[in-house]
Amino acid sequence: MLHKRVHQDIIKAQENDPVYGGRGLSHQAPKFNIPAQEIKPQDAYQMVHDELMLDGNSRLNLATFVTTWIEPEAKQLMDETFDKNMIDKDEYPQTAELEMRCTNILSDLFHAYTDDEQEACGCSTIGSSEAAMLAGMAMKWNWRKKRKAQGKDTSQPNMVVGADVQVCWDKFCVYWDIEMRTVLMSKENNYQFQAEKAIELCDENTICVLGILGTTYTGEYQDIQALDTLLNIYNKKTGYDIPIHVDAASGGFIAPFLEPELLWDFRLKWVHSINVSGHKFGLVAPGLGWAMWKDWSLLPEELIFHVNYLGGDMPTFALNFSRPGSQVISQYYNFVRLGFEGYKKVHKSCLNVALFIRDELIKSDLFEPIINNIRMPLLAFKLKDKKDFSVYHISDKLRYHGWQVPAYTLPQNCEDVAILRIVVKEGFDYDLATLLLRHLNEAVEELETQTKDTHKPQINTKIC
Repeated sequence: MLHKRVHQDIIKAQENDPVYGGRGLSHQAPKFNIPAQEIKPQDAYQMVHDELMLDGNSRLNLATFVTTWIEPEAKQLMDETFDKNMIDKDEYPQTAELEMRCTNILSDLFHAYTDDEQEACGCSTIGSSEAAMLAGMAMKWNWRKKRKAQGKDTSQPNMVVGADVQVCWDKFCVYWDIEMRTVLMSKENNYQFQAEKAIELCDENTICVLGILGTTYTGEYQDIQALDTLLNIYNKKTGYDIPIHVDAASGGFIAPFLEPELLWDFRLKWVHSINVSGHKFGLVAPGLGWAMWKDWSLLPEELIFHVNYLGGDMPTFALNFSRPGSQVISQYYNFVRLGFEGYKKVHKSCLNVALFIRDELIKSDLFEPIINNIRMPLLAFKLKDKKDFSVYHISDKLRYHGWQVPAYTLPQNCEDVAILRIVVKEGFDYDLATLLLRHLNEAVEELETQTKDTHKPQINTKIC
């Protein structure tokens, strides 16, 4: 009995240990082996929490396109539904219903061929990269099916892309054994995509031509309408049916609200599929993407799998199986909460901040934008004149204040051009933009001072 009381007293004493004086935090965090003993949940939390302080502040991360601020109500919904598996549609029928509603809303937003009696053709994915690969697979399967019906060779598929393509398309071509034919970037053409050059690279083995609405490198909206016009002429001339896939990972959630008259989507004849990122300008926390098709005839049935071991017939078209449903729920929340006008206000505000930064940089006479006609909240810019320091030095200096502004070179044929890029997202307002500009100016001034000091004649101050 006495022993039991002592044991209870020890346990009680341990419960009252100071946070950083307790047993759980008296050793290093395990890095290579699972620890033999358990620790208190609050100790485990504190250990992981403290290490994560070393991460950058996501709100100051101007490199990422991914959403870094969401409304408290959206967070609450995600907290309440984080345990829902999107694949379990029989167990979570209402989550599946919300996914279907989101798909219909996007289909309508992109002007697909649907009616009130037919569900839109599309699905949610873990991100826009998965959506891109699903669309790419569908185009390869459609091309191969037609070639086989004609008794022709199917061993050499290719796709035509711009040099400023996102890396997920490089992965797609490698993983699915497809030749990537690249339209090089050109300084003479102001770094913009040349649709006529893309058509020159097409042949009977081309599964699609890729158009990008909002490139990762510069934010350019490639001229999808011009590409469609040229491709229509080419397809009529050759008898081919080469489609366009639009990578609208970024611009797909911006153009419909800020430029609804812009022709880039399913209103164009040869645009068959679109990928878009819900966790970028769809304003959802990572990770959510959407793959959309103009109609069901463009999605090969053999790519859709049916499983029954979750309680009912579950058709699935995805590279991933289990994935969270909370992001889909958050997407539907945004559609209901913001509506067309709300999305327009958010994106217009972000675009105005990007334009403000652009104008201030031009006034400074230190920098120049890569593209003047900014159509999405992204600003890519370079040093106007040659300096003794580079954009990489500026990026490093900005990190001292917590800003993450990436510096990188443009793709093939323009590798000698190094730029900085700022992505303006919800939560980055004029006040933060003003602070960024101040720190940018300070960084340049400091680098110029260091350069001058380096060039001064060195005086020997050694005492003899």
